[in-house]
Amino acid sequence: MEPSPPIVGANQTEHYLQFLKGKRVGIVANQTSVIFKNNNSESVHLVDSLMALQVNVTKVLAPEHGFRGTADAGELVKDGKDARTGLPIISLYGNNKKPKPEHLQDVDILLFDIQDIGARFYTYISTLHYVMEACSEQHVPLLILDRPNPNGHYIDGPILEKEHSSFVGMHPIPIVHGMTIGEYARMINGEKWLKNGIQCNIDIIPVKNYTHQTRYSIPIKPSPNIPNDIAVNLYPSICLFEGTNVSVGRGTNKQFQIFGSPYLPKERFGFQFVPRPNEGAKNPMHLGKTCFGKDLSNAKHFDKLQLKWLIEAYVNTPDKSTFFNDFFKKLAGTNKLQLQIEKGMSEETIIASWQDGLDSFKAMRKKYLIYD
Repeated sequence: MEPSPPIVGANQTEHYLQFLKGKRVGIVANQTSVIFKNNNSESVHLVDSLMALQVNVTKVLAPEHGFRGTADAGELVKDGKDARTGLPIISLYGNNKKPKPEHLQDVDILLFDIQDIGARFYTYISTLHYVMEACSEQHVPLLILDRPNPNGHYIDGPILEKEHSSFVGMHPIPIVHGMTIGEYARMINGEKWLKNGIQCNIDIIPVKNYTHQTRYSIPIKPSPNIPNDIAVNLYPSICLFEGTNVSVGRGTNKQFQIFGSPYLPKERFGFQFVPRPNEGAKNPMHLGKTCFGKDLSNAKHFDKLQLKWLIEAYVNTPDKSTFFNDFFKKLAGTNKLQLQIEKGMSEETIIASWQDGLDSFKAMRKKYLIYD
């Protein structure tokens, strides 16, 4: 008998409409914040659904890529008004990553419903941190509608060191943390990572029929450059290239499924591509230049971080002084990984150096799990 498919928190209106009755409701949402219908083949945006149910939604707060999910990575997203509903949209990306007190003045309860993909540098968990901090300071309860983590089946990578914290990594966790947004919120509270150790009043609507070993296919692109399940699975490994002179395929139709640069030797790297402007990458790296690299779009499903491609690209780049940039340390969460690669250490040796940190993290993580 086939196991029942996961039912996301947003679909379980019978469990959370009671929290919203008679309240002024703000929603932290993007294009993945939907209620699914007909076995996930159709969906209605959570905001549209709640307004149809006469819930008093007062505003939307939108993370990186915007409310409808069309902005480039890193692009400044401005405040505005949603054309469909007329609701004010407050951007939580760019100059204003944390809701201001005035943003929550007309909010009695805030909903958080965003599909994450389980990598430390995927910025939705940083948005979660700032939303929790603002809610705590303004005494606004936060209701989290949980969703599966498609990379929730493993934990891997170096632990972030405090001196390398940034919006692409705020907490001392590995690159792949193996937690849902709901579980992660519990950890933020429990470890007192918010400013001055304050804690946020949270309720979580858990996913039904889900464990961390459940294979989950995201029906809606979580961001413009994560187009499919293969990109989701490769992202934690391939994203490290964003701190180098190697393209991850932005400006192609295989984002985060290929890598290459004009500096890699054609003789060794037979696959080639030319980045062009497209949705989610108006000005991609190496625009109009032929890049030589590898196509990983037929790779198997991985349950650990892959460093072999990064090492191979570094070894084969003629001018190694230009390979890494300052962003790499932020993505890695440490300066050790770059030094290890530059010293010629093997993938196995580097991975072994993470183990004590991972063991400590796994012990801490257990306290906050909602799912097996």
